[in-house]
Amino acid sequence: MQEKNNPLSPHLQIYKWQISSLLSITHRIVGVVNILAITIICFLSLSLLLGAENYEIIHNFFKSFLGKFIVVSICWTFSFHILNELRHLLWDLGYGFDLKVARITGVIALIGSFILTILFYLIGKNIF
Repeated sequence: MQEKNNPLSPHLQIYKWQISSLLSITHRIVGVVNILAITIICFLSLSLLLGAENYEIIHNFFKSFLGKFIVVSICWTFSFHILNELRHLLWDLGYGFDLKVARITGVIALIGSFILTILFYLIGKNIF
């Protein structure tokens, strides 16, 4: 059998990353994180039915730095997922396939998710 010297498909070391591919990967990862977060939130809600001491444990955890970091991170994942899903909805309607528009909407989804997270944090702190 004769070996063929066919070119290999682009490898990660030479592939030029684009915002659409990065957002697609991030969207999938964030979707899995959101499912896990919703499951944990449901279990935490159910544990509150067991008594006030469970509420105190959960309340004290979310007052810690790690708890606040987790809450802000989950807020970002939901914000990003919603904005990127709106972007996909526009694609389903047939809009935004132009490369320039796809880049712009990708940047808007990414920056908008951080802005929404900051706004939700400020609203939670009763600053607004």
